[in-house]
Amino acid sequence: MLCRNDFVESLRHYDVVIGRHLPTETDPTPKLYRLQIFAPNSVVAKSRYWYFMKQLRKVKKSTGEIVSVKFISEKRPTKVKNFGIWIRYDSRSGTHNMYKEYRELSRTSAVESLYQDMAARHRARFRSIHILKVVELEKSDDVKRQYIKQLLTPGLKFPLPHRVIKSKQIFSPNRPSTFY
Repeated sequence: MLCRNDFVESLRHYDVVIGRHLPTETDPTPKLYRLQIFAPNSVVAKSRYWYFMKQLRKVKKSTGEIVSVKFISEKRPTKVKNFGIWIRYDSRSGTHNMYKEYRELSRTSAVESLYQDMAARHRARFRSIHILKVVELEKSDDVKRQYIKQLLTPGLKFPLPHRVIKSKQIFSPNRPSTFY
């Protein structure tokens, strides 16, 4: 579970952010462009949309419009799933492509874990990380990373080596054994 202070919002998955060029006389029905964006709110989602559209399709905010912004919720929020995430991020030494895997309950929590992990391991900021693709890994054969594979073994048990037995007596004549 992530520890957050009151000022940091959790991410949401804005799957359908659709925008286009403004209609002109030469092109009365411009092409629509849809992006999947992870952002804390719709304002940041729209801002990220225009950031990527400037790079990908040379569409600026002044010459375009956003048609719709829709929030997507998780279909099965109680099932644990494996996610593969492809990213590109800018570090102090250059631009790097990376693939990471996470085991979480939803896409947004996997992306939150990604941002926390990238900040911890690579000192990468939110603004320098571009999420290229997020895929739910259906089969256990699709999982590549060993730290996720070890959680997929059937009959997995976690040992509890230091259990303290709660007794009804306040004082006991013998010292309790806490190791099994």
